[in-house]
Amino acid sequence: MTSQMHSEPGMVIVGAGHSGARAAHALRDNGWNGPITLLGNEGLSPYDRPPLSKAVLLGEQTTQECLLYRDSDYTERDIDLLPDAEVTEINRASRVVSLRDGTQLGYLRLLIATGAAPRALDVPGAQLDGVHYLRTAVDAMGIIGRLDAGRRLVIVGAGFIGMEIAATAVARGCKVSIIEAAPYALMRAVPRNVAQYLVERHQQMGVDVRFGVQVERIGGRESVDSVHLLDGTVIPCDSVIVGIGVIPRVELAEAAGIDVADGIAVDDTLCTNDPHIFACGDVCSFPSRLFKRRMRLECWKNAEDQARIVARNMLGCGETYSEVPWFWSDQYDLTIQIAGMPAFSIASVTRIINEHSRIFFAIDRDGVLVGASGVGRLPDIAKDIRVAQTLIGRRAAIDEAALGNPAIKLKSLLAEVAL
Repeated sequence: MTSQMHSEPGMVIVGAGHSGARAAHALRDNGWNGPITLLGNEGLSPYDRPPLSKAVLLGEQTTQECLLYRDSDYTERDIDLLPDAEVTEINRASRVVSLRDGTQLGYLRLLIATGAAPRALDVPGAQLDGVHYLRTAVDAMGIIGRLDAGRRLVIVGAGFIGMEIAATAVARGCKVSIIEAAPYALMRAVPRNVAQYLVERHQQMGVDVRFGVQVERIGGRESVDSVHLLDGTVIPCDSVIVGIGVIPRVELAEAAGIDVADGIAVDDTLCTNDPHIFACGDVCSFPSRLFKRRMRLECWKNAEDQARIVARNMLGCGETYSEVPWFWSDQYDLTIQIAGMPAFSIASVTRIINEHSRIFFAIDRDGVLVGASGVGRLPDIAKDIRVAQTLIGRRAAIDEAALGNPAIKLKSLLAEVAL
């Protein structure tokens, strides 16, 4: 870890999460020899977040083992990492970033990679001891002790983070309830039939899953002892974990007059309305040529891909971001891989690979493949999802009978779709 400040302006990155850290290293990989300053606010070196809800909560991996790079890597590459530097202001006119301790950093190019914050549950009792959110390594450490065998856990929100934590808690012997205000799980991510397939697996493992219900309040004096629903139901519990989505951290950008639209608004080169300021990762919304709309993605691959491209564009390459989204999740003995944007579909085709695995293809109103969700064993689904990514990227219109027929190799359909 380094802390030496450079006197001359260079590349400054606000946000030492996955995307910010990868971008810092990509700048060096692409030939930038000037100063790089990476500013974080968690007091930790950048780390990988996906293991937090899985291996870390299971006790199979420490947060130290999640680090993206060794501290010596930053020193060797002359990346000035400040893991506990709170940024208070961006002055676009003078191209200066101000820190809470009074430090001011000039920049040639600025990258905002501030990520997102968990959306708070706004009900009485939400501040009680035992109510948790999972976004950071510190959050994970606070939750681990709550997952002892026999503990009763209520998860508010049936998104991927909530369902992953549920699977982990069941593996640790907890009694788990999931409550969701929406009519089904994963509404922003996958079609209903895919969500239902996953929910059924949770129910088989003993999870109490309830839809169309809302929290009225969280009960307890100093610590949580129950969750009270609007329909009058009371669920006794020892802990509550809230996973009701995230909000992009746009406050710094907004105060600096940078355009915001469901995140920091960037063009397809990841540049903001200020030519010296870029944004990437969970915090930014970008125009998708593939799906013909502005999107903001909250996933590992997007953070990884955008970091690589934004680094080159900060150096003047002018490349466009047009990757096909890809996401994965592990729950119980199931691997879930999602390519494209299944939620943009109006129809679905199911390919049953075997008794353990299947792929759900998502078709839009023009008959174009816009998503594919593989659920099952990794060897059964991984290759087909990679092929589906290519088909989605080509905006392929594939015969639905062929998509649903496991006897027809998905790879053979590529030849029918010219670039």
